[in-house]
Amino acid sequence: MRITLVGSRHFGVTTLNMLREHGVSIVRVVVADAEDRLAATAKAAGIEVVVQADPKLVVASEIAPDTDLIITAHSHARIGKDALAAARLGGIGYHPSLLPRHRGKAAVEWTIKEGDPIAGGTIYHLADRMDAGAIAAQEWCFVKKGETARELWERALAPLGLKLLADVIDYAKVHKALPSKTQDEQFATSAPSLS
Repeated sequence: MRITLVGSRHFGVTTLNMLREHGVSIVRVVVADAEDRLAATAKAAGIEVVVQADPKLVVASEIAPDTDLIITAHSHARIGKDALAAARLGGIGYHPSLLPRHRGKAAVEWTIKEGDPIAGGTIYHLADRMDAGAIAAQEWCFVKKGETARELWERALAPLGLKLLADVIDYAKVHKALPSKTQDEQFATSAPSLS
């Protein structure tokens, strides 16, 4: 399976490392910033790195030829329709909430702010609307009393994201397709900016 990884920062690097250990071919890494640690890690591993022309949008020309699947890992760029069409299976991303709850940025912060006793993570199909694509995999965890968003992310949600991504990749290798369950819009919440 040939993967184009779009991402940044620590979660992008841990996703890259998980993918390398998982027996898939990472054919290209796409970043918004050439100085990002994901770009440096990919270059050190001999993986081609492309810097997005527009930090808010990934276009087809930035996706590696013959890509089977686009994976996003801590990317705030929208993956354009043309880019998704350039990959055989489209694209998936990890969102640190039980979608459709807490769509948008700052999902973990909103989980804490809302006092949710349960959090979780979702692998979802990239689509036109942010965080609104079909669900490929989802799992929940408890939120500890007094836990901060960062503590919840580091303790449970980041490791959960890596596990769920690995599960979906394993499924795709066997079935040559992605699992897909439509999100129930009646439960959708959108996380406004915390600033």
